[in-house]
Amino acid sequence: MAKMNLPNKLTVLRMCLVPLILVVGFLPLGGVWFYVSCACCAALFIGASVTDMLDGKIARRDNLVTDFGKFMDPVADKFMVIGAMFVLLHKFRHTSLYLAILFSLIIIVFRELAVTSIRLVATSGSGVVLAANYLGKLKTVSQIVAISTIFLEPVLQYVIKVIIEAVSGDKLFWRTDIVPLSWITLIFSVVMTIWSGLNYIFSYWKYLDPEK
Repeated sequence: MAKMNLPNKLTVLRMCLVPLILVVGFLPLGGVWFYVSCACCAALFIGASVTDMLDGKIARRDNLVTDFGKFMDPVADKFMVIGAMFVLLHKFRHTSLYLAILFSLIIIVFRELAVTSIRLVATSGSGVVLAANYLGKLKTVSQIVAISTIFLEPVLQYVIKVIIEAVSGDKLFWRTDIVPLSWITLIFSVVMTIWSGLNYIFSYWKYLDPEK
């Protein structure tokens, strides 16, 4: 770690936060501790996402781009998103969001496999560096927003419920399965994942020569 520059250290930190999110997310917690766990997972995930934003910006600003960073940065991003999605699958397995989260995870995995395969073929065969475009960046942001929202919306609802009950002195019947923000952000992230993946494939299909 001592020989690493700051951007690479941030990338490694992001990789280290992923198993921590998995451990906290898979703890068998119920009641109020479910919401505490969701809040902790959200904090860790958002912290990891911030390192994703900072490492690339610092590397470009200070001319600290390295081969290690080029390889590990996208790997850390994928681990971060897919790891968090597995946690969501576990925590929301008994809710209406379960199938939507499962479908989103499948789409994300297939998209990343397709894009990574094209990148490897184009780089090894034609020596072309396939840079991330604005759709890819928007896809990543939409996934981060969706995952953070799914973690935090139940927590926000629970806090509001506790405050209202404390003020009114009455117990409230609360529909915890109504999470409109989670649905909206998740659907948008799926659309962006598919759109950016198809755009990437169509843009670089010319490098996949079936005769070579």
